[in-house]
Amino acid sequence: MSTFHVPDMSCGHCTKAIEKAIAEADSAASVECDLATHMVKINSTLTAAALAAALNGAGYPAVLAV
Repeated sequence: MSTFHVPDMSCGHCTKAIEKAIAEADSAASVECDLATHMVKINSTLTAAALAAALNGAGYPAVLAV
């Protein structure tokens, strides 16, 4: 599981766009978005770099959380 800080995620539209972007990259991935903390947890077989690229491509710059 990879966790990202996505500071630009602020509403339901943002979470839908993020979920769509990850689904396009990995249809089997599961995504949990927390608007209060701006954190996104992704369970996927893709690397963290690939997931970050998908998020960035959707317009949501993300930083891998430790």
